[in-house]
Amino acid sequence: MTTAKTMAVSKADAGAAPAKIEGNDAGTGSDPAAGREAGMTPSVTAAAEAEPATGLPAGRFSGRLAFAQGIRDALATAAREGWSEIVLSDADFGDWPLAERVVVESLTAWSASGRRCTLLARHFDAVMRNQARFVRWRGLWSHIIEAHRCGDADAFELPSAIWSPHWALQRLDIERSVGWSGNDPERRVALHEALRHWLHKSSPAFPATTLGL
Repeated sequence: MTTAKTMAVSKADAGAAPAKIEGNDAGTGSDPAAGREAGMTPSVTAAAEAEPATGLPAGRFSGRLAFAQGIRDALATAAREGWSEIVLSDADFGDWPLAERVVVESLTAWSASGRRCTLLARHFDAVMRNQARFVRWRGLWSHIIEAHRCGDADAFELPSAIWSPHWALQRLDIERSVGWSGNDPERRVALHEALRHWLHKSSPAFPATTLGL
């Protein structure tokens, strides 16, 4: 377990180098169809020059309480500032506060036509079993939500993160919930590239039409 965790942290730290986003990912207004033809993932449309989020922390965080509060604060800010896109990624979202009323209220306030949420996980079993409020929100707003799974990914490989064009948060040590948050362009672009890599290898999952609600 220690070896796998160390490798995951090393990979994440190595991924903090600057990454280049081109075409639609750079927010240049290019045709999304051209991005699909080039093998790009249209569900993560990075805007490296987007206005930074306000009132959110920047720097290192440590511990599950800090991680959970970062998620709450990020989604509340997304609703308040009207972020156009958010990506939520984790192996299984098992320790995310997605069952909390305040979190789902923030997601509901954020939800609107023209916005986009991408969910990425190894599987959604824990979500469907333990996070009923979030599952209902996913069903009600299925037209702006895409869910994908990477069943072959290692639990320590898949980013545990929130990404937006304005701010991001990522756990680098999953077991200790240690990571970074902020709007540093290099880190946000590197995280975007990692998410795009896994989305390219993913398949649709967590369908809204078969949730039994």
